[in-house]
Amino acid sequence: MTADRIYHLARQADWIQALADGWYAGAAEDRRDGFLHFSTPEQITASADRHRAGEAGLVLLEIILDRLPPPDYGGGVLKWEASPSRGVLFPHLYGRLSVKAVDRVADLPLVADPDGVLRHEFPAWYPFWTRTRA
Repeated sequence: MTADRIYHLARQADWIQALADGWYAGAAEDRRDGFLHFSTPEQITASADRHRAGEAGLVLLEIILDRLPPPDYGGGVLKWEASPSRGVLFPHLYGRLSVKAVDRVADLPLVADPDGVLRHEFPAWYPFWTRTRA
């Protein structure tokens, strides 16, 4: 699998702590699973709908893969693994994320769609051509 950027949905409080520490250890769900859950540009909006629907206080992290430090320098190992429920490959980071690998961060406010369903509004810089919904 090739990509130059991957994305993560972080809780704002977890991200604020990461900025203080210099490293992001993930949410409780990530720590439970043993890796940080990431998505490609084509996957992240559906992931937001599927796994964080209606959850306020989220931020979108855009990570540049070339900035991920190797394990020898405190980073983790990135693996592309199939989702058990869908069989689609997702990027998983086994270890912590350096905040220096994050290129952009954006708040994801909840906004009602035309059907009245609250969905996360992605920033204008996020590529529109990749937006898919669950």
